Amino acid sequence: MEWSAATLWWIAAGVLIAAEMATGTFYLLMLALGVTAAALSAHLGLAFSAQLVAAALVGGGAIVAWHVRRQRQQALAGAVPNRNFNLDVGEQVSVERWEPDGTARIDYRGAQWNARYADEGEPQPGLHTIRGIESNRLLLGR
Repeated sequence: MEWSAATLWWIAAGVLIAAEMATGTFYLLMLALGVTAAALSAHLGLAFSAQLVAAALVGGGAIVAWHVRRQRQQALAGAVPNRNFNLDVGEQVSVERWEPDGTARIDYRGAQWNARYADEGEPQPGLHTIRGIESNRLLLGR
């Protein structure tokens, strides 16, 4: 039994979707979209090179679009000082010692965190309020 190119593309799409479900890597789903475009190109009777181009353009384009979308969302989120968005905002933490560059290591929720002073003036040891989170760093103020 000889399989058509479209059948092979559909099998590849299924494998990519199964791998995405097993790993949770959303980018594999974007690649599966590209492989699906190649399968549809095969159904249209396009040459193998055109199928590869369709897979690359659709899959690569979807990955680039998803990456740009995630970058924009992260840039917009930033250090959101909204307690509805981040439940840590407004919580009190104790800082024993500040470094000269305005950073500190603190214990919070059973783990060591990096913190940065995000208020006016010189940081002083004592109780501080979490104003936001920037990546994996707490932004603290009085």
